[in-house]
Amino acid sequence: MKTEFILVATLMVLLALALVVVPMLRRGRRSGQPRHALVLSLLVLFALPLAALGLYLHVGTPAALNKSALQPQMTLDQAVAKLRAELKQHPDNLQGWLMLGRTYAGTERPALARDAYGKALKLAPDNADIMIAWVEVDAMARADHRIEGQARSLLQRAVKADPRNQRGLWLLGISDYQHGHFADAVLTWRRLQALLQPGSKVAQAVKEQIAMANARAAGKTQKQAMALLSSPASSTSAAAAAKADEGAHIAVRVRLDPKLRDHVKPGDTLYVFAKAQRGPPMPLAVIRLKASALPTTVMLTDGMGMTPAMRLSSVPEVMVTARISHSGQPTAAAGDLEGSAGPISTHAAAPVDVTIDHVH
Repeated sequence: MKTEFILVATLMVLLALALVVVPMLRRGRRSGQPRHALVLSLLVLFALPLAALGLYLHVGTPAALNKSALQPQMTLDQAVAKLRAELKQHPDNLQGWLMLGRTYAGTERPALARDAYGKALKLAPDNADIMIAWVEVDAMARADHRIEGQARSLLQRAVKADPRNQRGLWLLGISDYQHGHFADAVLTWRRLQALLQPGSKVAQAVKEQIAMANARAAGKTQKQAMALLSSPASSTSAAAAAKADEGAHIAVRVRLDPKLRDHVKPGDTLYVFAKAQRGPPMPLAVIRLKASALPTTVMLTDGMGMTPAMRLSSVPEVMVTARISHSGQPTAAAGDLEGSAGPISTHAAAPVDVTIDHVH
């Protein structure tokens, strides 16, 4: 088709040139200016074909000369099949595996996306973005959407390699929350919060998640934590919790020494509290949980004080204590189990580890 078109177009141009140039040459001889007529004719000989070609390229359809251009476009599945065939021939094509993974993820085929990202990870095992992409689709592929096992380990590696990766911090906070490590989730999301534009929708969403995690760390149920944010009647409490979250806070990881495991009875109560290193014995922050929650991580904040004047932020350092009470009362009694750590800064960035290791 292309050859026939060119032949026909050439004949038409030659005919047009003949109709224009021949009369011009005759008119030049009659007027006694054959040289001028010849120059003008040569200009027309070159200009007309070039103008016609330029006009066609600008407003015509040159691609129509190729039969392949007239073929229908490939469907997405055909394109994926072609890409897979190419990757079979060239399995070391990192960008190809990433493209395949993104395509599968975008078409809601997470298990296949996970396989593709897995191939990419073998080629770039230290790439944080690929690790996080694998974790995302792995969670999508699971019925419970949990981030655990290999996915959690991979996510922790990614965040360690790229501490400012926002997707990684968001997912790690979700994993912490899913595992009941609410205080760890707060710490992780606070790191993310510091990277976000204040007042943005994403920053607001992270702030709400932090409030939820703080409520859970304080012993509230998921339903109670959600009510804290969604119920109009709880708006004052939510605002107070948000304000407290901005003040002093200490994350405390509590564990029980294995040698005392047999001393814990069903129904025992766990208290975690902070007292001023020097000052009144009244706790500046206290949280009550079931002892069966151990090991656990809790968050002590300004909003957990006994009085408005006695808060974590009112002192520079505190002693942190974890106590298992058999009677359910916060006051220490014979036979209770206890562990302490300190002095601890009331603005400590890292979690504090407390091991319950002795009997009263």
